[in-house]
This record gives sequence, C-alpha cells and structure tokens, in this order.
Amino acid sequence: MIAQMLVKSKQKSTYKEDSVGEKPIRSVAKALSWRVVGTLDTLVVSYVLTGRISLAASIASVDFLTKLVLYFFHERIWNAVKWGK
Repeated sequence: MIAQMLVKSKQKSTYKEDSVGEKPIRSVAKALSWRVVGTLDTLVVSYVLTGRISLAASIASVDFLTKLVLYFFHERIWNAVKWGK
C-alpha cells in the first residue's frame, strides 16, 4: 500500500487533501523520518544487549519495516480523529 502511494505520487503532482488538510504522502514522510530515528535507537540498544553488530542490525531491520507500516496506519487513524483539533 505504501509503495502504491509513492508510485501514485510520481504520476500525480498532488494528492487530494483529506478532511483535515493533511496529504497521505506527508504521513509516509513522517513515518520514514521517525523510523530512521527509531531504528538507530533499536540498533544501539540491540548492540549493547547482544554485543553482536550483525544480530543488532538484523533486529533493527525487522523493527524498521514492521514499525514503519504500523506507524503509517496509526498516523492515518489519528488524522481522522477530530478530538483535540
């Protein structure tokens, strides 16, 4: 789904804004930037706990992919919630 959104963004120059004015591609960018920060944290913590950079990198890689997808959907759901706006 994320890959489809990125392909569509290259085909169209703009997305239709949702009801609160944020485009889905913004959620993708936010998810990616946050996952870079989170993955670096996971890499360091995993290395400290295991002492093995290869194992730490494996853990960080899986963590990056799963949490990227989870964050995207979390962000889109919260974007639809009107509470606090």
